[in-house]
Amino acid sequence: MVDAHGVKSGCAPCVSRRAALTGGSALFAWSFLPRLASAAGARDPRLVVVILRGALDGMSAVAPVGDPDYVALRQSIALATSGDHPALPLDGFFALHPAMTNVARLYSQGHATLVHACATPYRERSHFDGQDVLESGQPHVGPTDTGWLNRALAVLPKGDRVRVGGLGIGLVTPLVLRGPAPVLGWAPPVIPRADDAIAARVLDLYAHRDPLLAELLAKGLDTDRLASRAGMGNEKGRGADNAEGMKTIAVGASRLLAQDEGPRLAALAFDGWDTHANEGAATGRLAQLLGGLDGALAAFEDGLGEHWKETVIVVATEFGRTAKVNGTVGTDHGTGTIAFLVGGAVKGGRVLADWPGLKEAQLHEKRDLKPTTDLRALFKGVLADHLGMPAGVLANRVFPDSAKVAPMRGLIG
Repeated sequence: MVDAHGVKSGCAPCVSRRAALTGGSALFAWSFLPRLASAAGARDPRLVVVILRGALDGMSAVAPVGDPDYVALRQSIALATSGDHPALPLDGFFALHPAMTNVARLYSQGHATLVHACATPYRERSHFDGQDVLESGQPHVGPTDTGWLNRALAVLPKGDRVRVGGLGIGLVTPLVLRGPAPVLGWAPPVIPRADDAIAARVLDLYAHRDPLLAELLAKGLDTDRLASRAGMGNEKGRGADNAEGMKTIAVGASRLLAQDEGPRLAALAFDGWDTHANEGAATGRLAQLLGGLDGALAAFEDGLGEHWKETVIVVATEFGRTAKVNGTVGTDHGTGTIAFLVGGAVKGGRVLADWPGLKEAQLHEKRDLKPTTDLRALFKGVLADHLGMPAGVLANRVFPDSAKVAPMRGLIG
């Protein structure tokens, strides 16, 4: 990788009957969570994947203020490092959106790395196809029912390095964590939780009439109990497209991940990042979303407590936005964008970018930020250095047909 100056730097299934009975606080608990003892002093890493659905405008989240063509392209939504609501300088070329003060703090502490001008191999502009490629880890669009994080979970060694078990957060587990490996599910409840007596009677009923549902219900109730031990019970489902909802989800997920008997890998999705109109600059709609994401990352840090030092959170989106502003003061579907890597285990304080430039001839199809980094390289680097996964396994089983995409190394401190 080289920095901006050329320097080397390194479809939703229906809600189950069990969900209605337990108030949605432990949804889609399809399999058990193995509880494996850790050797004294062994690493106990956590990994969280956050998907931003709708296509984040990477040049507004992390603005290339040092590019001479930036202001002319972005016009009224261009950020500046001076004036009202100034962007937060990072390295002299890039500046962070002013709504992301927590990420700026983590960056200054060496626990946030930003990867710019990145994308999956997908080069069209369908949200659904783009999200499928991002989450499946496949090199192209096609039928898929498993995600790369689940496939990684399935091949992790069952020892003291990582406790096996994934956590899918939300009413529907994100595709990135669907597959044959064991996954629990949790979402903030949208109706009151059933008390233990009612749950026991329903469990007894289905034990005689629907053994499979009874098994799933029992596992879901186990997740409820784990959540209760973590002090969760008053959260209310508020959606994942606003600041309050993002924080609520992050608080609940972090408490589960912090439990000794809890999962170690998690995936969730935040919605609403499609900014065709009235995107805003330092303030406005996108600023509110970025502030919500920033607050959610702070909630993860707070909720994980002592485990934060061994945590990595990857934030990615299906593609970026157009370089030019459209007629409704927004941006349309694009290509290259930004990815965030934050956490106590991250070797941060860097913006990694093989910057392509913003002149018309340098843009992808003369309209989009040209991607120069494959997101699979970022994901592979995290899995290799944080979880110890071999390159061959990553190239063949986790990200099929990706041998030519080398893992980004040096991402973990």
